[in-house]
Amino acid sequence: MSEKNITTDIITLTRHVLDEQRKHKEASGDLTILLNAVQLGCKFVATNVRKARLLNLVGLAGGAVNVSGDEQKKLDVISNEIFINALRSSGRVAVMVSEEDEDAIIVEEETRGKYCVVFDPLDGSSNIDAGVNVGTIFGIYKIKDESNGTISDVLRPGREMVVAGYCMYGSSANMIISVGNGVNGYTLDNAIGEFILTHPNIQIPQRGKIYSVNEGNAKYWDEACTEYFNSLKFTEGKNPYSARYIGSMVADVHRTLLYGGIFAYPADKKSKNGKLRMLYECFPMAFLTEQAGGKATTGKERVLDITPQKIHDRCPIFLGSKEDIEDIEEIYKRHN
Repeated sequence: MSEKNITTDIITLTRHVLDEQRKHKEASGDLTILLNAVQLGCKFVATNVRKARLLNLVGLAGGAVNVSGDEQKKLDVISNEIFINALRSSGRVAVMVSEEDEDAIIVEEETRGKYCVVFDPLDGSSNIDAGVNVGTIFGIYKIKDESNGTISDVLRPGREMVVAGYCMYGSSANMIISVGNGVNGYTLDNAIGEFILTHPNIQIPQRGKIYSVNEGNAKYWDEACTEYFNSLKFTEGKNPYSARYIGSMVADVHRTLLYGGIFAYPADKKSKNGKLRMLYECFPMAFLTEQAGGKATTGKERVLDITPQKIHDRCPIFLGSKEDIEDIEEIYKRHN
């Protein structure tokens, strides 16, 4: 490569966040420091994911089971510890909620900050032995004005999040993030150890051609859900949608954001409240989808308007292209 083809003025995630911070004179810089801690956690996990087989980090962690009843992988446990330590040491966090921990983590008063972070440290880890993309999902709330940091600060609708994002670990590490003014994507450059802006201002297409759902559960679906997915496959005069289901939410949502269509994990007779966790799976992904111009619904209401009662509550979700989601909303209205 000739020297004149080398780009020297690169936009990193840290630079981008600092640029945004400068636009707000009242900003304290706390959120920037917190996002640097999130970045550190993602870089550390990305390194471990790449080395998992060599370091013997795949397989089960001594038969351990997390709060959702899923068997914990060794890498799940390590990833959880990485994020807890990175977030706590930032000095900007008051409360943490992780999929891997039954109770919320209230940070010690002397190092407590004014933000709450909810996260799934390694989504899709059951697929890691097969080399499938996995990832970290996270959302950030600011504690209420009168609060010192309690569980009530996270039991709030997803629309009140100030940041949502995920980092996908595959052939590259991709960070997709929104601070409430659109969605940007960054790719980790391992040579310099920085996330570089590679997907500015992601906009999901208004309608897609792909649907992503676990059709192994089709016999448990309600009538509205069955009618909708049949319409994607069998409607006369319409090209059928392509089916793409990876089984790793981060990977399926990432494709949906870039190419459009719909990702779904509906409620059914087997999982009456859906399977995915509200706080650290559905809310961040719904936030990102809406910020990219799409929609996210349970079929009956906007996902980001739900108020969780417990930190590990679940909800059904359909997210993706605006017109595709409006189609399923119409079907649910008719059936109701």
